[in-house]
Amino acid sequence: MPTKRAVRRTTRILVLNPNSSQEMTHTLQQSIRSMELSSSTEVDAYTAPQKSPTSINNGEDVEVSARVVEDDLTKTQLLQQYDAILVACFSAHPLVGWLAEQDGEFARLSVMGIFEASILTALSLIRPGKKWGIVTTGKYWEQHLVEGAKRFLGTFGDQAKNDRFAGVETTGLNASDFHDGVDPEVVRQALQNATARLLTDKDVECVIMGCAGMTGLEKVIRSTAAELCGPEQAADLFVVDGVRAGIGLLEQMVRNRRAFQRPP
Repeated sequence: MPTKRAVRRTTRILVLNPNSSQEMTHTLQQSIRSMELSSSTEVDAYTAPQKSPTSINNGEDVEVSARVVEDDLTKTQLLQQYDAILVACFSAHPLVGWLAEQDGEFARLSVMGIFEASILTALSLIRPGKKWGIVTTGKYWEQHLVEGAKRFLGTFGDQAKNDRFAGVETTGLNASDFHDGVDPEVVRQALQNATARLLTDKDVECVIMGCAGMTGLEKVIRSTAAELCGPEQAADLFVVDGVRAGIGLLEQMVRNRRAFQRPP
């Protein structure tokens, strides 16, 4: 007799933009639409209330955005509708920990930030002896992301070094500059310069775009790589979009929870 086909459960993912920019959310949605999602996966996007900064450019903005979103989610029933949450701010964002620590009915949520998702994806892609690095926005993020990567990878201490992490290079722009009012040529040149500095280390095989607003700018990174390293090496370069990486990983996290977690 033929075997009955297993019933596929729907996976609902919320991509959470912790700043209040609708333009940024639109950028995230563009990235989502470019993905080949499972037919059983649904993805929605959330924009933080107006009390949150329109662009998260420093530590104070991170903290304010976390408080505003926590307050908003606590007052609503939004989380009940989803299996997984992706925090779409490229930082060691407090919302990731806050959401992951929810108990009761929300303990079932799979939670990840695009920062953590990008690192996991980069490590899964590069070959032994090769490196990954980050190209991001303003100067503040250099130390923040280096320290965040160390904590995430369990590499502690000022002198601690990870031989596979090539570091962080910045464009000097804000997240909002990538899609709001700044001359595209200025954006392109700043991204080229940051990418070129990162790729002076010839062992870099993966470049992470360290800002949700960088979606759609992969071509600039690849063209810079082609000028510096030649077209063949540029073609082999991995350029990671944290939103797409996060959704893919969360899809699998939800499946793993359903497969391996003790049933209620």
